[in-house]
Amino acid sequence: MIRILAFLSICLAGPAFAAGPLAPSGAPADVFPKPDRPVAEIVAPRWSSEDARDRAGEFAAVAKGMGIAAGETVADIGAGSGYYVVRLSPVVGPGGRVLAEDVTPDYLAALEKRVAPLGNVTVVRGEPHDPRLPPASVDAAILVHMYHEITQPFGLLHNLAAAMRPGGRVGIVDADDIPSRHGTPPALLRCELKAAGYRETGFHPLKDGAYLAVFAAPAPDRQPAPQAVRPCRDEATRR
Repeated sequence: MIRILAFLSICLAGPAFAAGPLAPSGAPADVFPKPDRPVAEIVAPRWSSEDARDRAGEFAAVAKGMGIAAGETVADIGAGSGYYVVRLSPVVGPGGRVLAEDVTPDYLAALEKRVAPLGNVTVVRGEPHDPRLPPASVDAAILVHMYHEITQPFGLLHNLAAAMRPGGRVGIVDADDIPSRHGTPPALLRCELKAAGYRETGFHPLKDGAYLAVFAAPAPDRQPAPQAVRPCRDEATRR
């Protein structure tokens, strides 16, 4: 309860951002197995130009596929330059909240400046294996063109699940390509999410070879123990 009250007090404070974690750390990274595949480097805060993404209708397609609604709390995990954050803000409205989470200090500093005029956005400093969000606080979470960059995906998925409200949705947008080319094959993604206890609820092809995969996070009492998680092997990622 104390953690939830602290979270609410930060949210109600408006755009006075500290880019700090909102909750104590969850499960540590070293209790999970490493992914049995390459992990791409973080090379830029944006996947493509915002104009090009708008012309392709990317945000509209993802928001529709995720069922984002007014009044919801939506977490953008790996928010980068804030492309989704500034577009989510009017969708969730004054009764909703956008949590702009990232781990890169330079990205967080730029995010704070960009979202300063928005009264329903909170900037969050996470960790590579833990978004540092309060338990049962999030209706929907998106991970856009960054899943292949997560060094400890099983840890991040485990800790993210604890932050999801019952019925919450987790959407992953990525290119249908191998991790070394900044993508994740859908079969590999499904295998890793299943290993972390997630259940796929939707799959939506997007333009330019990308896709949105939507999952239901496991309830806290149905999460696999970290030691029970088994990494997935996909020979396609070896090329």
